[in-house]
Amino acid sequence: MNEEMFYSLKGSNRMPASMATRVASALGRQIVGQSYPCGGLIEDEAALSVKYDVSRSVVRDAVKILVGKGLLEVRRGVGTRVLDRRKWGLLDDDVLAWHQEADLSEDYLGQLLDVRMMIEPKAARWAAERGSDVEHAKIEAAQLQMEAEQTDLHAFVAADAAFHSAILFASNNEFLRSMEGVMISALMISIRLTTANLQDKQQVIPFHRGVTDAILQRNGALAETKMENHLEDTKARLGHVLGLNPILPKTH
Repeated sequence: MNEEMFYSLKGSNRMPASMATRVASALGRQIVGQSYPCGGLIEDEAALSVKYDVSRSVVRDAVKILVGKGLLEVRRGVGTRVLDRRKWGLLDDDVLAWHQEADLSEDYLGQLLDVRMMIEPKAARWAAERGSDVEHAKIEAAQLQMEAEQTDLHAFVAADAAFHSAILFASNNEFLRSMEGVMISALMISIRLTTANLQDKQQVIPFHRGVTDAILQRNGALAETKMENHLEDTKARLGHVLGLNPILPKTH
């Protein structure tokens, strides 16, 4: 589970390749990974130029990118400071992707799950009630792909992400659809921690099948309940992992 997989599942692209975006991504990973504490200063322009072997103009452009994403602020005579997380563009695809490479806290994981609990049960209800036959077929196809996958954990994750994305899109609510990146980021992290191998998937497949069946039956209330059951199971799995390892190590 890494940045590349996030961009692939989301169907979005990285920032256009340049020296500035390379430096911005490197700094962004360090910021979300808490190598630079919120409220603290990063190195000055000259030091960053040496650190990344680029010109000062490249460093300035990289900092501008991160300022635009709410991670940094530049104050004349003071320096470049990491902003409080409340200022960050947490829904930005790049910020979500950088979290895939970072050490993760219980608080961050809990908040991601809170968002899923808030969004996905209603999305399942509305997918059942509002989704077209074609949209329902995409949900079932992703479900069947999950059940069929026997050898490749990444392929299983891709099918799982396609399943949840298809439900969001079948809800026919533009605001829910815009949350796809958050859902995929949370899903990738959850699977990374709770589904260590393909044998574990046998325990989660029935939850997905329950959601699919309810949607195909166009039973909105049942679909909502089944998705709540699925996420409660995810919450329990994460709780078990976090109880053993509160601050999670990097996984590449």
